[in-house]
Amino acid sequence: MHLAEDILQIIISWGILLFEYIGVIILILSGVKAVVGVFKRRAHIRLDLAHGMATALSFKLGGEILRTVVVQTFHEIAIVACIIALRAALTFLIHWEIIHMEQEEGISAEK
Repeated sequence: MHLAEDILQIIISWGILLFEYIGVIILILSGVKAVVGVFKRRAHIRLDLAHGMATALSFKLGGEILRTVVVQTFHEIAIVACIIALRAALTFLIHWEIIHMEQEEGISAEK
């Protein structure tokens, strides 16, 4: 039984790292793309950056949800729950901002 728990712990740890790194990479690439777009005077840069941030936060949120599998104390559960709530709120706000930017710019929400 301990072997199965150890294997699960390793798989979850790698999964958390994978989701976190993917989120960071997406955020960095979106930021670089936005900076380049500003210099090229591309339209809809804010919207592209917001989409990148929402995607990155979704991966980071996935990592936190996966982290809930390995928490062992109520203190850890409370910390992870607060992080999940904050990231979910940020994701909601970014999606709300995207919707309003698309309405202002006359862009369809369906791409």
